[in-house]
Amino acid sequence: MKIFENISLAPLTTLGIGGPARWFAEAASEPEIAEASAWAQKRGVPLFVMGGGSNLVVADAGFNGLVLRIGLKGIERDGAVFRVAAGEPWEHCVQQSTEAGLAGIECLAGIPGTVGGTPVQNVGAYGQEVASVIECVRGFDRETGRFAELGNAECGFAYRRSRFNSADRGRFVVTRVDYRLTEGGKPALRYADVERELAASGFVGALPSLTEVAEAVRRIRRRKGMLLVEGDPNTRSAGSFFKNPVVSAEVFREIGARSTSAPPGFPAGGDAEKAGCVKVPAAWLIEQTGFAKGYAMGRAAISSQHTLALVNRGGATAAEVLALAERIRDAVKERFGIRLEMEPVLVGETGIRE
Repeated sequence: MKIFENISLAPLTTLGIGGPARWFAEAASEPEIAEASAWAQKRGVPLFVMGGGSNLVVADAGFNGLVLRIGLKGIERDGAVFRVAAGEPWEHCVQQSTEAGLAGIECLAGIPGTVGGTPVQNVGAYGQEVASVIECVRGFDRETGRFAELGNAECGFAYRRSRFNSADRGRFVVTRVDYRLTEGGKPALRYADVERELAASGFVGALPSLTEVAEAVRRIRRRKGMLLVEGDPNTRSAGSFFKNPVVSAEVFREIGARSTSAPPGFPAGGDAEKAGCVKVPAAWLIEQTGFAKGYAMGRAAISSQHTLALVNRGGATAAEVLALAERIRDAVKERFGIRLEMEPVLVGETGIRE
């Protein structure tokens, strides 16, 4: 495995900003991941694991350590189980599964990035999240120096969370994810956006196929600038920049009292839902504070198609994007008493509290 020096990270991210990696390597096999981890440990330098670069904000000064990009590829099917290497594009995994008639991730179509990032962020959209279908996550445990396989219950999944991005952040390097899907299962039609899109395509009272639902989701994401399309400036983003806050019933009532219209709320899922909590769209909170689509601060802006995406209008710096994010967060905090949580991973010294 070759170790390169001073490699620019901006071209490797969808946001297109950030400085260089002091050292950079790409692993195409599990032994190379172990080798890279040992290399960094021996020299006492930090290691950052990178996938598709779709959920990152890289500091303008770059990363003073080793950036390891995961290049493991391959998809194996065992009945309803898809065993997918961490470096596979997520969109390829969704396409393969829907074409095979396996339900469970069809509403996650069009999400950029690689398979290895899905358990880390517990990727979800339009009523589905990977936590509901992940059977096993295989990865390199940097603490023990061994490869381990973690079952679903060991992953600590919650809304946009897992043990991989919270309690054990940086400990595991994901190498493979096993998804247990449903053979011949019906597509998930839990969100009005998806149902409206299908109705517009003629599926009134008819049950669409998994592939047709996935295509409907891609169309929705494209209209919102959340589908990577060459030449579309709205896709020069890190995807959704803020998580939808999950709040108690009491806080939800307070939000309503502070706004001129009734706040939308969605089921929080899991234990939070059992406790009476509600998920509030971050986009609605942002718009209620006066930030409209297209709002700009210099070269950083809110997407003209989706309030949750912050975009690089051309030549923006990480500092500019994060300054805009902080202005939005401060306004929402002042109006509703809620501090929005950033969704992208911050790489390097950004000077911003996540």
